[in-house]
Amino acid sequence: MSSPSLNKSNPSSSKPSKYPIAYIEIRVFAHATEDIEKVQTAVRNILPEELSAEIAFSKSALTGHHGNPITLVEVKLEDHKVLLSVLEKIGSSLGALDKEALSEEFKMRLEKRSLFLRFDKQSAYLGTVKLGSNDPIRVKIHFKNKTPQEIEDISRQAGLLP
Repeated sequence: MSSPSLNKSNPSSSKPSKYPIAYIEIRVFAHATEDIEKVQTAVRNILPEELSAEIAFSKSALTGHHGNPITLVEVKLEDHKVLLSVLEKIGSSLGALDKEALSEEFKMRLEKRSLFLRFDKQSAYLGTVKLGSNDPIRVKIHFKNKTPQEIEDISRQAGLLP
């Protein structure tokens, strides 16, 4: 029983099954006390530099529990040529302790071929990528027709897991 390798795909590509990721959705809330530009900068800081300059965010006005204004900032990345590089950028930026924690929680973060990650918004704004759960940047990585084991293998080779 062999698992797929990132290097055993199309001979003209060293990426797994050419494009193993269907899309990546990123969502974050900007509260009334936050600068939306800074929240967008936090999102851009978790992405590869060449991609961060060209992404276009969509914004939706929401109302919080106590009537406070909240802006939902979203972006859906669908360019198959850059999606794996997003995973690799996150993997190269995460610290060893976060990779260990992610490895231990990996199966809990998978649902229907999607991997769900949450990053600390303040740390991301300051240029550090680390897992976080309090008012996080939410990232959904949806894989194309991959088993949980294949998703884990791709994530490990992209540097998300130790």
